[in-house]
Amino acid sequence: MRVLPQTSTTKNPAAQFTGDVWLDMIVSPQDGDQRTVVGRVRFAPGARTAWHVHARGQFLHVTSGVALVGTRDGEVVQALPGETVDCPPGEQHWHGAAPDSFMEHLAISEGADDPVQSTTWLEHVTDTEYAAPRTGR
Repeated sequence: MRVLPQTSTTKNPAAQFTGDVWLDMIVSPQDGDQRTVVGRVRFAPGARTAWHVHARGQFLHVTSGVALVGTRDGEVVQALPGETVDCPPGEQHWHGAAPDSFMEHLAISEGADDPVQSTTWLEHVTDTEYAAPRTGR
């Protein structure tokens, strides 16, 4: 057993995010046998990721605020604290905070054999895509 090193909070890059988003890594692979990646991600109101896809999928467990998760078919799901959203492997999606709420979630994923291929970043989400009608609460 070992205690993993703490990491500093980082601000996520504008090339992949709209608005202010911060990341605290909780778990990242320390050697080749480990694949679990867990990060606490905090979004300012209206902030969001760009479109992206995870090779092995991702779970988003909302811990505070109101989360929005959109897919290419135009669906935007709203999730509240305690709820978990499953983004299946290969699904293009985005996630972020509602316009009037800070939001925090745990991002849980499994790294691919090639870490560069774990997440593929695409174009930014448009204001129209972000403002699409929401399902859920």
